[in-house]
Amino acid sequence: MKSIRMTAVLALLVVTVLVLNSALYTVSEVQQVIITQFGKPVGSPVVDAGLNIKLPFIQEVNAIDKRVLEWDGEPSDMPTKDKLYISVDLFARWRITDPLQYFLRLRDERSAQSRLDDILGSETRNAVAKHELIEIIRTTKNREPLREGVLSDVEGDLKIGTLVPIHKGRQLVEQEIYSAAADKVQVFGIELLDIRFKRINYNESVRPKIYERMISERRQIAERFLSEGNGEAARIRGDRVRELNKIQSEAYRQVEEIRGQADAKAAEIYALAYNQSPEAVSLYEFTRTMQSYPSIVSNNTTLVLSTDSDLFKFLNGITLKQEK
Repeated sequence: MKSIRMTAVLALLVVTVLVLNSALYTVSEVQQVIITQFGKPVGSPVVDAGLNIKLPFIQEVNAIDKRVLEWDGEPSDMPTKDKLYISVDLFARWRITDPLQYFLRLRDERSAQSRLDDILGSETRNAVAKHELIEIIRTTKNREPLREGVLSDVEGDLKIGTLVPIHKGRQLVEQEIYSAAADKVQVFGIELLDIRFKRINYNESVRPKIYERMISERRQIAERFLSEGNGEAARIRGDRVRELNKIQSEAYRQVEEIRGQADAKAAEIYALAYNQSPEAVSLYEFTRTMQSYPSIVSNNTTLVLSTDSDLFKFLNGITLKQEK
């Protein structure tokens, strides 16, 4: 009898523990709970942390996160208004503000992420298609570009160091995507907190063409610098030749002036030396004539002179001496 009573007490205790374990549940600070009975929500969502009670066994606890959650989309290729295909990578932050509506429409976070993929991807594609690439990349309208010192003076068709004006910019495009998507996700009990471009890149198919265009532009700049350098080098060489000719002509002029002055001085000295007496004049005449013979007479030279020539006079005298 005693054993039967103990067994009954133990069985009652076990049943009580099971009932209490099934009836009591706790809600943490980061959760909100929807109670379902046979799969259908009953009562209001439990959003306050603490210990709560429900009908045992027939009611279930469905915990829903109430923290800020992350959505990280996959990179997707889409065209811009100026017909450039780009790869856009987005991220967003969201939270569940109406757990009952969220539970009825989506049930779990996986379904919510899938729905966000559809809505945010669609709105992003629409926004990108309505704007040119420069509007999606740049943020500020009047930003001064950083210019390379070598390229700062380049002008003309290349337009180096200038930025195309924008009307909206990346922040306003993100705001457009946010405004359009926030209304659509609100019906699922979701509040969209923020959305941002994480990365924007050219599509793989057009990236080589973009690189080729960049290389071509740089080659044009290099060729322009090269032609300007060649022109400057030619100008410098021309200036050098002109200055050299000027220096040489000036030096030649000075040499001739000095030589003329020296000849005049020598002639003056000779005149003073040989005009002192008739004998000095005759000696000067004889020495000058003798100095001229080597340049006039050689081994195969034939001279035709008159008998009254000064050169013949001295040559005739030499001949007479040889005959004697």
